[in-house]
Amino acid sequence: MAEIIPAILEKKAFICDMDGVIYHGNKLLPHVPEFVDWLVKNNKKFLFLTNSSERSPRELSQKLARMGLSVSEDHFYTSALATASFLASQSPGASVYVIGEPGLVKALYDVGLTMNDYNPDYVVFGETRSLSYEKIEHAVRLVQRGAKLIGTNTDLTAPSENGIIPACRALISPIEMATGKKAYFVGKPNPLMMRHAIKKLGVASSEAAIIGDRMDTDIIAGIESELDTILVLSGVTTMENINMFPYRPTYIFPHVGAIIGID
Repeated sequence: MAEIIPAILEKKAFICDMDGVIYHGNKLLPHVPEFVDWLVKNNKKFLFLTNSSERSPRELSQKLARMGLSVSEDHFYTSALATASFLASQSPGASVYVIGEPGLVKALYDVGLTMNDYNPDYVVFGETRSLSYEKIEHAVRLVQRGAKLIGTNTDLTAPSENGIIPACRALISPIEMATGKKAYFVGKPNPLMMRHAIKKLGVASSEAAIIGDRMDTDIIAGIESELDTILVLSGVTTMENINMFPYRPTYIFPHVGAIIGID
């Protein structure tokens, strides 16, 4: 049995990253069902918080269901939802040119924003597998004309079934470099997204912990939001590269099962 740490088990709520923690691509990671079952049986509040903007909460719920894990859609919060909330508060009814997947487009529509590829207020960029030179070229022209550049998250890479793949910050960089304009990123580690998550859970920061596989998003987001941080080594971070960062997680485990004592 892995070491049991009472201070973790006594937390009222858990914010849990998805990619690299719950699954890689379409493959569920070991001991995730046991961990989710423990959350439910112990009446823990929990939220799957993902920097991916590709899927809506309903789609994420259905994705886990296809892997054999039943989690209702109210347990999900994405960088697409956080981006939409931010833009709606900044500029209600604004128009946007979107490079991204349906989860991002739906989130923006749901808060009253409109799509515009001629003279939008914002260019909004999220992960997509349909990125083309033409879309990058068009986004560059729009930003040069005055559209503000928004990125859903700062992840340079993401884990997949086939290894590490480029993510939002890597994909948006040609637009930044060509225009000389820096994007504003809404997802982790931006405290905006963390505050939304804590508010949604209805707990104090001291009563929650964040579980993630990335030092540069999950762990720093937790530290800056005054949460206990749990790093799992099932994603992009290894014990060797933890020392590259000037901060450390509160706890380190090989996978989420170890949090509840499973080796």
